[in-house]
Parts: sequence; C-alpha cells; structure tokens
Amino acid sequence: MNSASDRDTLDKTKSLFFIALLPPAAFQDHANEIKQYFAQTYNSQGAQKSPPHITLQPPFEWNRDNLPVLEQSLRTFGEMRQPIPVNMKGFGAFAPKVIYIKVLKTPELLSLQTELMAYLEKSLGIVHELSKRRLFTPHLTVAFRDLTKENFQLAWPEFEHRQLEYEFTASELTLLIHDGRQWNVSESFPLLGRT
Repeated sequence: MNSASDRDTLDKTKSLFFIALLPPAAFQDHANEIKQYFAQTYNSQGAQKSPPHITLQPPFEWNRDNLPVLEQSLRTFGEMRQPIPVNMKGFGAFAPKVIYIKVLKTPELLSLQTELMAYLEKSLGIVHELSKRRLFTPHLTVAFRDLTKENFQLAWPEFEHRQLEYEFTASELTLLIHDGRQWNVSESFPLLGRT
C-alpha cells in the first residue's frame, strides 16, 4: 500500500541532483556579488541557493545508496570528453521572472550538453522530459523565480544593456546535491579528453 508515510520513507533514500559547469572561483565571486545585489535591491534571494553554474542536466532524483554508480558513470563520461571553451556575454531574461548572464551557444557546449543527456538516459535511465522538448539555452542565473514581476520590470532595464564578458575553459563537470535548503557541490569529474 502506498500511503503518504510509505512515500516519505522511500523519498528519504533519494536526493535531488543536477550536473553543471562551474566557472572559476574569481568569476563565481563576481556572479555572487550580482546575486547579492539582486537580493538586497530587488528582494530576489533564490539564486543564492546554489553556486554560480551553467546547468547541463536539470535536477533529477537519485538513490543515495547508488551514488557510486552515478559518480563512476560521470567519471567515465568525463574521461572521453575534451575541456571546452565557455564564453559569457551580457545579460538575458526569461521574462517576467528570471535574469541571467548569457552563455554563448558554442558548438562545443551544445555538443557536450546533448551528449551528456543522451549518455545519462542510455546508461542510467535519467531523463528530463521537458529538456528533451525544448532548446537548450545555456545561462548563469543571477535573479531567480522569486523575482516579482514588478521588480523584474525595474531590474531588467538596469541589466538589459549592461556589459559583461568573460571566457574560461571548462575542464570538469560538477555534480550538485540538494540538502533540503540549498544546492551544494557533491563531486567534480575532470574532462580528460582520452580517446
């Protein structure tokens, strides 16, 4: 029988995870300053619940007892992939709630994301149905869905034309885990480029 308490018991063995590229620490600090500005000026704290990142595989549930299987699978994937250039330029929005730093859709980034999602589906059965139906828009969120429509209308003109350019080489995938309140780095997996 599937009572609410049975589901609660089952859910305690699982955690939410997602897979992302994290920029270097210096740029993370800069992005966190922008997130802090949104929290103080526009009352949007949601983006502060995770380190600055570019999501490749959206959140999925995984049994914590099987975490070594997930980690080994990501390690194997990383061994076969080269580090990639990542270019960020300016700001974008998913109106009327989210403001982000734009990440350019380079062939290398698009290929890595597509290959990772296909690999996870084939090897582990991890599927994010919505992501399969919509185009990948790489981005680094600085104001999250807790940004009110009114505050979005105030903030977007301030950031719409703001200059920002940053390039880095992404040399690892990062697995993040949700602790019930925020996202934390669980493990990183180097992109080693072995063939």
